[in-house]
Amino acid sequence: MSHQQPWEKRVGRQRQWIWRGWPIRYTFLPAETDSETPRKPPLILLHGFGAAVEHWRHNIPILGQEHRVYALDLLGFGRSQKAATEYTAYLWAEQIYEFWRRFIGQPVILVGNSIGSMVSLTAAFKYPEMVAGLVMLSLPDVSLRQETIPKGLRPIVNTIEGLFAPPLLLKSLFNIIRRRWVINRWVGIAYHDQSAITDELVDMIIIPPQDEGAARAFCLLFEGLRKPNYAPSVKAILPHLTIPMLLIWGRQDKIIPIALASKFAKLNPKITLKELDNAGHCPHDERPDRFNKILLDWLMTVNSYQ
Repeated sequence: MSHQQPWEKRVGRQRQWIWRGWPIRYTFLPAETDSETPRKPPLILLHGFGAAVEHWRHNIPILGQEHRVYALDLLGFGRSQKAATEYTAYLWAEQIYEFWRRFIGQPVILVGNSIGSMVSLTAAFKYPEMVAGLVMLSLPDVSLRQETIPKGLRPIVNTIEGLFAPPLLLKSLFNIIRRRWVINRWVGIAYHDQSAITDELVDMIIIPPQDEGAARAFCLLFEGLRKPNYAPSVKAILPHLTIPMLLIWGRQDKIIPIALASKFAKLNPKITLKELDNAGHCPHDERPDRFNKILLDWLMTVNSYQ
């Protein structure tokens, strides 16, 4: 019998789903108010880069009091298969859509952090019948990647990326990145409040990169990120969506600049923007009490129109 981690009791019922031959881990938590759930859309939670379903451990129990909650490990992350395939936001959007068709079948609220929000946005655009609302935390736009890098650093960043593009060098880099002291440093950049960086958090992040095929998947993820068809442009999609949207950003986000938040919010009147002070790139984990309240309050406005 495998040892149960402390966070496992907080993320719901863990299951495995075979998608296109690849094992995918997901969790679900039935709403406590079962008699009311037909009037409230289920939630699907999507993690950010390097994270997994356990990153929502502070949110699922609270959100599950009113809504049925699902969370998935995107292909290549967490306990899902480290597949040898071309990774794009479109592939992950297909994963979410086919999961929705298989297990849910009614409009849902997609909630994503970082690349999870990019995947949520892509899915909402490609499969509008699936989505009743959209919640995006620290939304990246790869089409603006060069703009978010200071001009003086762009040649340096591009040179470094070019040097590490060959697979053998990428694998060597990955063997360094997955070490505990490096992950501690990376999390220290992603989080503003250093007290939120616990041993539990680091343990959750450090385990998946040790899986078989993780180095190969990392190389493919890096390769995909550099391709123009990796993800759609946020600026091109947002103005065309007609569903309620909530955009949440940590004011101290060092990975994706807070300046993008107001620019994105101006693209569509359906967007409600909430900026969280003393929070970085992962506000749902760094400030869960505030995040949970903001989301639940917003969901009440969405539910009133169901």
